Amino acid sequence: MKENKMGTMPIDKLIVSMSLPIMISMLVQALYNIVDSIFVAKISEDALTAVSMAFPIQNLMIAVGAGTAVGVNALLARSLGEKDFDRVNRIAENAVFLVVLSYAAFLLIGLFLVEPFYRSQTDIESIITYGKDYMVVVCCFSFGIFTQLMFERMLQATGKTVYTMFTQGVGAIINIILDPIFIFGLFGMPKLGVTGAAVATVIGQIVAGIMAAAINQLKNHEVNINMLGFRPSGSIIGMIYGIGVPSIVMQAIGSIMNYGMNVILISFSSTATAVFGVYFKLQSFVFMPAFGFNNGVIPVIAYNYGAGSRDRVVKTMKHSVVYIMGLLLVGLVVFQTIPEPLLRLFEASDNMIALGVPALRIISLSFIFAGFCIACGSAFQALGKAVYSMIVSVARQLIVLLPVAYMLAQLGNVNYVWWAFPIAELMSLAMTVLFLIILNKKVISKIG
Repeated sequence: MKENKMGTMPIDKLIVSMSLPIMISMLVQALYNIVDSIFVAKISEDALTAVSMAFPIQNLMIAVGAGTAVGVNALLARSLGEKDFDRVNRIAENAVFLVVLSYAAFLLIGLFLVEPFYRSQTDIESIITYGKDYMVVVCCFSFGIFTQLMFERMLQATGKTVYTMFTQGVGAIINIILDPIFIFGLFGMPKLGVTGAAVATVIGQIVAGIMAAAINQLKNHEVNINMLGFRPSGSIIGMIYGIGVPSIVMQAIGSIMNYGMNVILISFSSTATAVFGVYFKLQSFVFMPAFGFNNGVIPVIAYNYGAGSRDRVVKTMKHSVVYIMGLLLVGLVVFQTIPEPLLRLFEASDNMIALGVPALRIISLSFIFAGFCIACGSAFQALGKAVYSMIVSVARQLIVLLPVAYMLAQLGNVNYVWWAFPIAELMSLAMTVLFLIILNKKVISKIG
């Protein structure tokens, strides 16, 4: 087979061509996440709070799906760089098997654990009811998101990121269109309320998953999947999770952090919890493009690592730092200058505005530090040291952010709690720099 473009194309052109389609599709995804909450906010503030409180389980779902897919992505890209095409196919077949296992786990969560999850955070019955209506549907039909994430990463691993722009874009657009139809009962459809938002979400995910699987089979000729006679490979699954588990843990602890913050904030008011949920929706419009760029860079670094091209690895890392920090700088400017109009998108009351404006301005101070850490995290994952990213993320969210937020909450003013975010990000910056020095000494300097 001819040399893949990841080993030959000029770095700037390559990382832009790899990342831009993913960034666009993730921007659309961020848009439909925001639109979802905008429509739900029109039902009531309790409905918005319920959807906000669902974030820990939804984030855990994405953590498992995306983290497993990151392991598959990096392993596929490295095997392609080494020209081991038989191994490429075996990795892809085991990846399909892991999609089935992931869905089975969240089906059980949807059937048995949603109500206990909400009751552990609040005793407000309307919030619990809205939350159950939303999360049972999202969990029980989660096979769409797992299929979508896995097959999109397979396309990314071989450099075909433009197709993922279409799959994610179509899924997001379907969600945006169906949201008001199912929530408010337009065009003769039943009025489903919060359940309608969940139905629109899973339909979009299922369609995107089917598209990603079909495109992979038709267009991704470097990966051939044949499940006839398939038997799981413990060694391949171990290698996938050797890379993917740190990424899963890194994202999953976001669920723990979010859950802990909900418990801290609801002690002030349900409005404070809603503000935190709105912040997460809004920040996804900043961070998802950054993570999209990150996803485009990982296979480039992994491929050139496998091919023994140190210069291309180093150049890709340096340029990704500049691009991602630039994206986060734009987000910082937006959050500092127009926080009130952003909150008004969610039918924010005067009380919610009073709480939300300082929250957005304080938390966004951490964006620039976060940009550097995200960029370095892509190198850690692609070079087989994803555990570094995991350690940084665990320390930032569990060892620093939550304890600091709890201590600041004891001062009796919710505005103090938001300062836990920039404090935690400064710590993660210091740790990331340390691990980058170690990585350069142990891995980067020895490539080739």
